[in-house]
Amino acid sequence: MAEQKKQASQGQDDTILQQQFLRAVSSFEGIMLSQIDIKNRLADRLNYSIRTGLIILGMIAASILILLLTLSSQINRISGVVTEMNRDFTSVSEQMVAIKKSMTSIEKRVALLQEMDDQTRGMELEMASIGGDLATLHNSVERISSSLGGVRNNVDAISLIINQMDLEVYGMGQEMHRMGQPARSINRMIPLP
Repeated sequence: MAEQKKQASQGQDDTILQQQFLRAVSSFEGIMLSQIDIKNRLADRLNYSIRTGLIILGMIAASILILLLTLSSQINRISGVVTEMNRDFTSVSEQMVAIKKSMTSIEKRVALLQEMDDQTRGMELEMASIGGDLATLHNSVERISSSLGGVRNNVDAISLIINQMDLEVYGMGQEMHRMGQPARSINRMIPLP
């Protein structure tokens, strides 16, 4: 009889142990399922964040491309104006050389005036030559004046181009700030570690 009680007690203990084991297995299964669900949610959120980041990076890349294309076109225009200015400066330099030659010639001829007593006829011829050199000098000065007018026009054109570039760069800065607003909002909603 005591043995039967022992066996009955042992059978009850086995039943309790099986029930506890089943509860533990179902709890473990619930924990595993909730972990899998959390991982799936995290993976979905990560995929959403990656897609959003790729879209934002694409918009930034497009903005940078537009900025580079704008700057490239402006640089080409500035380069053309600078090339034209360089040509004008070369012309001015050549005309300055001609003026220097004329001044040297004038200095030599003026030195001959010291012998005025002996060379009156020669002086008249030299004065005629000096008059021709002065006419050449006058023409050179007029050419320099017109070249400087062209240089002034080119500088004005460069100033207008730079003003336009400033406005475009300011507009791009505003656009970049506006385009960055969604990224800042997303960062506030989903802070990345």
